[in-house]
Amino acid sequence: MKKLVKILGTLLLISAIVLAVFYFKNNESLPTGEQGPKADALATKMLKALDYEAYKNTRFIEWSFRGKHFYKWNKEKDIVEVSWETNKVTLFTKTPEKSIVLVNEKQVNNNEILQKAIDYFNNDSFWLVAPYKVFENGIQRRIVSYKGKEALLVTYTTGGSTPGDSYLWILEENGRPTSYKMWVSIIPTGGMEATWSDWITTESGAILPTKHEMPVGTLNMGNVKAYN
Repeated sequence: MKKLVKILGTLLLISAIVLAVFYFKNNESLPTGEQGPKADALATKMLKALDYEAYKNTRFIEWSFRGKHFYKWNKEKDIVEVSWETNKVTLFTKTPEKSIVLVNEKQVNNNEILQKAIDYFNNDSFWLVAPYKVFENGIQRRIVSYKGKEALLVTYTTGGSTPGDSYLWILEENGRPTSYKMWVSIIPTGGMEATWSDWITTESGAILPTKHEMPVGTLNMGNVKAYN
């Protein structure tokens, strides 16, 4: 028993050291930048590179998140069907009190499941359409010098499930994102990077990502569709 305890203690110590090294190696301070017309112009350039008009006019979007959460979004009517495990929620994104919750195909009154659907949608849709949200209310835009090039720092002051999060968009010359670095409440290390490079042009013309690569693994968006 003493030997087992010693082995477990050694493993815990090694894990703690690995985590500490990872933290200090990867943790970055949130950069500072300048708000104003230059930042807004860079944000507009990003939207044009992703054909914002096509996205704005898209009626339906379908995708999944890590093969666990599944979505059919009627963007025109602000209604999204959120499915996971034995749950299915018809979520009215603007008026969630009208939402319909099903468990094992039976309608129930369950606020906990409804709130999960709201949180899942807020998070999982962000990984799909975040670039298109840069001019929504409660968002601050700053232009930042990053590795000798202009980058776009976006901070969400209100809305969603985790207000206060910031993202530094790394862009190609034409404005299309290649990745962003994150300063978010759910990740202890500041500046973790995720790719935004596996884009497809959908049936509606909207340009959407299919997966994201991160130091902790790949985040798959499933069979992404957008149509009218």
